[in-house]
Amino acid sequence: MARDVWLEVGGIRTFARVLGSGPPLVLVPGLACSHLYFGPVQRALAEHFEVWTYDPPGHGYSRAPMGAYTKLGELSDHLAAWLEAAQLAEVVLFGHSQGAEIAVDLAARRPHLVSSLVLCAPTGIPEYPSIAGQILNLARDALREPASLAPLVLQSYLWADTYRAWRLLCDQLHHQSVPNLHRIKAPVLLVTGSRDPIIRPRLAAVMAEMVPDSRWIEVQGGAHAVHYSHAARVAAVVQQFVSQTESG
Repeated sequence: MARDVWLEVGGIRTFARVLGSGPPLVLVPGLACSHLYFGPVQRALAEHFEVWTYDPPGHGYSRAPMGAYTKLGELSDHLAAWLEAAQLAEVVLFGHSQGAEIAVDLAARRPHLVSSLVLCAPTGIPEYPSIAGQILNLARDALREPASLAPLVLQSYLWADTYRAWRLLCDQLHHQSVPNLHRIKAPVLLVTGSRDPIIRPRLAAVMAEMVPDSRWIEVQGGAHAVHYSHAARVAAVVQQFVSQTESG
């Protein structure tokens, strides 16, 4: 049975949905997305973990003032404060898309909060195309995703502050994730879809060079939201990865 948790963090009434039992695992959504599109993978992961789906400020149910939390670093700081408020430490941190950049930033600056890191279709590594290129790639990706994903993402977009989403998109062009990679102490799992038009082709090579303790799984047939379309497969590789890192 899922339970909803509300915590006051940095003046933001912050929402998370919790399911399962076991080691804590936190899911961090991408730009303007929310807990909604994590449903299938949260249920699959809950067979092995206590899974928290976190809504960052201005995303999902976590409302935020206009103009606040418009930089990735600010979202990383809020995530760290929220983990401490929730009394969560040494978590498996799973970030999707822009959420993976936030996870990288947090793992590099606050390593005590993260036991292992899952970067699912991470953006910004090694670099970004122009904003126009990003929007074009998003449109291409939409045609490759399951139809059932669209209403969940649309609802999340309607909840999100459009101005904040635009400012975060612009901030991505300046935010540097790659320099943080060599500072990560936790083992890293990279999960990508073979049909994802958004992630950069050199991603796996950069990860292998910058993070020696990293592994890469490419899910055949998956697009950018591979955690949604191939939830059981993604959950299985995450569970295997965590088990191997804990035993070895």
